[in-house]
Amino acid sequence: MGKVISIAELKKIRAVFRKQHKSVVFTNGVFDIIHRGHVEYLQKAKILGDVLIIGLNSDKSVKRIKGDKRPIVGENDRAVVLSYLSVVDFVCLFDEDTPFNLISEIIPDILVKGADWDLDKIVGRDLVEKNGGKVANIEFVENRSSTNIIETIIDRYCKKN
Repeated sequence: MGKVISIAELKKIRAVFRKQHKSVVFTNGVFDIIHRGHVEYLQKAKILGDVLIIGLNSDKSVKRIKGDKRPIVGENDRAVVLSYLSVVDFVCLFDEDTPFNLISEIIPDILVKGADWDLDKIVGRDLVEKNGGKVANIEFVENRSSTNIIETIIDRYCKKN
């Protein structure tokens, strides 16, 4: 079995980790055009527990959230790239606009989002806390985002002077 798994497989694995008393950290996102900000964020998330699971927005959900021009990199390629990062234990694609269904299936011990999210607005927070888990914010690396990279490419190579 690889690191990119289905929700059904993830549920089984989660049950094993629960029996082993391993803490599961969950985060989610698009992770389009992997960059330093992503890698440092995931490194900080992994430090919070034993197992790091990423809920990865499918191409369909990315288009709904970010528009027709995104993602730049397709879901399968984004999943594989993430799976090769040593801090990432599992990647699971989801089609919904939010990871609520995925969170409710695995109920992580620690739910993590970037510092740009208010704790009150983090999807799944109530569920995780109700089950004894914690919710955390992680600071971003300034000026490191897929959007910034895309804008830089457009500015440097696509705009006519």
